[in-house]
Amino acid sequence: MLFVTKRPMKRLMHRLMDRRALLAAPLALALPARAQGLSARDRADVARIEAYLNALTTLRARFLQIAQNGAAAEGTAWIWRPGRMRFEYDPPDPLLLVADAGQFLMYDRELRAPTTLLVSQTPLGILLRREVRLSGDVTVAGLDRSGGFLRITVFRTSEPSEGRLTLVFDPEPLALRQWAVRDPQGRETRVTLSRIETGLRFPAGLFQFNDPRFFEPGGFGAPQGSGN
Repeated sequence: MLFVTKRPMKRLMHRLMDRRALLAAPLALALPARAQGLSARDRADVARIEAYLNALTTLRARFLQIAQNGAAAEGTAWIWRPGRMRFEYDPPDPLLLVADAGQFLMYDRELRAPTTLLVSQTPLGILLRREVRLSGDVTVAGLDRSGGFLRITVFRTSEPSEGRLTLVFDPEPLALRQWAVRDPQGRETRVTLSRIETGLRFPAGLFQFNDPRFFEPGGFGAPQGSGN
């Protein structure tokens, strides 16, 4: 079992936020309407998004992350709902991010330094729930339909100052294309997906970082992405 202290957690968030920035204007976020002002159309779209996410089991894609300061990183992402996610950055970036069994791991291959925190403490934890329900303990801050995309912004109801997650979809047919995370300091991280494949089978070892073999040479902690 891996443990985390306040200092590594701050380092984790610093490294995550330092690699991203705003995307081009067509995907820029408009200020969303407040949740209590959602229209009937908005509520219908919320229901569509819930149904889409709950039907999503596995996804593999290339990703581009761009930071508030303009720094960019690319890599391969795997999502296996519920509960599992892996973000593997292309060289020379040594960072590996993995979610499994309620924990979120950042592993620096150069430093051989693992850091963990609870998935529930991260905005992306909403995506990995067994049942995605965008009400109750999740508040919808609003929806936006500009630029040919459907965007929904949410936050944990009990932690409104923790940060916000915006999901960006192609509206017809509904398909996840991007997300943005805004931290409590207002810094925004955007992740854009491309070459998306769904319904695949993944080896469970891709995500099982509490298995000591994960970090052995040639184990699943080693690079797995194609880089293409």
